[in-house]
Amino acid sequence: MTRIPDASIIHSRLRLRQLRLMLALQELGSLRRAAEHIGMTQPAATKMLHEAEGLLGVELFERLSRGMRPTPFGDTVIYYARMVFAELSGMREELVALESGNLGRVTVGAIPALASGLLTRTIATLKKSHPRLSMSIQVDTSDVLVQALLQDQLDLVLGRIPPGARAEELLFDSLGEEALCVIAGAQNPLAQATQLTWGELQNMTWVLQQQPSPMRTIINQVFHNARVDVPSSIVETTSIMTLLSLIQQTDMLGVTPLSVVNEYPGRHLLAILPINFEPRLPPFGLITRRHRIMSSAMQAFINTVKAEHQLQITAHMPTT
Repeated sequence: MTRIPDASIIHSRLRLRQLRLMLALQELGSLRRAAEHIGMTQPAATKMLHEAEGLLGVELFERLSRGMRPTPFGDTVIYYARMVFAELSGMREELVALESGNLGRVTVGAIPALASGLLTRTIATLKKSHPRLSMSIQVDTSDVLVQALLQDQLDLVLGRIPPGARAEELLFDSLGEEALCVIAGAQNPLAQATQLTWGELQNMTWVLQQQPSPMRTIINQVFHNARVDVPSSIVETTSIMTLLSLIQQTDMLGVTPLSVVNEYPGRHLLAILPINFEPRLPPFGLITRRHRIMSSAMQAFINTVKAEHQLQITAHMPTT
């Protein structure tokens, strides 16, 4: 039979100051220094830690000859303690924003392929309906963004769940899939080709995302399936604008979602090469933490993303 009490007992008896002590103890490694850090005596801190361990029914910290370190149980409590205080900080920011008449603040991560299209339209629409909404945007690959989300550095991600992510801690609301294409500058001699093979493109210089992004993984797999070595001349970037600029000004090649090309104002400066690209990226969508409470700002952003995406789908539907 487990020694761990019911959640209702933990909710009613575990105190925020006990969690603060554990965070300080994990950071400083000394009960005396941790006690000083949160403004209490060492005997009081010792008693508080014993009470927490007694409540939870497990040993949270291992007593060493020099200092203390968390046990596996302690590591788990510390992980959730950080989440608790991150949520409280978010609550405070939202209260301050509401007090001043703002909707609040939302920190968003977006993959490059969506940053110049869906994300841009979402921001423009939101600023019209909620002009005082504060937004912070980070553009990067899905693996980087999801890790930041899991560390509470982002509120939500507009992207994909990468391989190896802790999927059980995430909620994924799929918006759709994207086809990929190989692009070159309109001036590139290959732009006039009617059919190409991966072997013919292997010795070209490519502009690709870094490892281990989902797009790069797929591109590597395409060359592998064609029994061709991955190109040795590669420029790595997560910036869509850098990719498009290099493609236009040089004879380099790149891979990008077809939607990026179709929405690019300089579409006439690009050419989609005639080569079969069957694999698709995993679905993209909205990614949030499973147990995180939605703020008003997060909900407004999510609703607007979905509305803008639906408008885009409707605009590209064939008319009868």
